[in-house]
Amino acid sequence: MVPRLKQRYREEIVPALMQEFGYTNIMQVPSVSKIVVNIGMGEALNDAKSLDAAAQDLGAITGQKAVITRAKRSIANFKVREGNAIGLVVTVRGTRMWELLDRLVNATLPRIRDFRGVPAEAFDGRGNFSLGIREQLIFPEIEYDKIDRVRGLQMNIGTTARSDEEGKRLLELLGMPFSRGT
Repeated sequence: MVPRLKQRYREEIVPALMQEFGYTNIMQVPSVSKIVVNIGMGEALNDAKSLDAAAQDLGAITGQKAVITRAKRSIANFKVREGNAIGLVVTVRGTRMWELLDRLVNATLPRIRDFRGVPAEAFDGRGNFSLGIREQLIFPEIEYDKIDRVRGLQMNIGTTARSDEEGKRLLELLGMPFSRGT
C-alpha cells in the first residue's frame, strides 16, 4: 500500500511544482530522498545503558534499528577517545520515510508546546532541511513512563531539490509548518 503522503505528493504536489517552477519533465520535480535521525550522546561515555535506551527510542520513532556512531578522533577536553560510542543514527528511506514525514508533520509537531512553526532558515543551500527537536516525548510512539531521561534529536530531511527555494516549497506543500517570520 502506498503511504498517503506519497500518494498526495504524486497526485497534487508534483503537478503544482511542475507548474510553479516550469519543469518540463516529471523527473525534474524535487522529492524527499531520505530522513536521517541523529542523537548525540555525551553521557554514553559514563553510562552505557543510556545508549540502549536511546536506541530503543529511535527504533520506536523510525521503525528501524539505530546504528552507533563512534568518535573519529580523541578530544581530551571532552574526555572522548577515538572509537568511543558517542551517538546513534538512523537513515530512513522509502515507505518508512514517507510515513515518518507524515507523522512528523501531522502528529508530532502539533504536540509541541507554544509551537510557532519550524525555522525557515534551516536549509543548507542545496534544498536539505535540518530540524532540531528538544525532547523525544513529542513523538506519539514514545511512552512517557518508559523513558529514562529526556533527549533531544536532530532530523535532517534530504531532498533532490537544487536550491533552498525549491526544497522549502516542496516541504511547504508536504505540510511542513514553517514560521511566518520569513
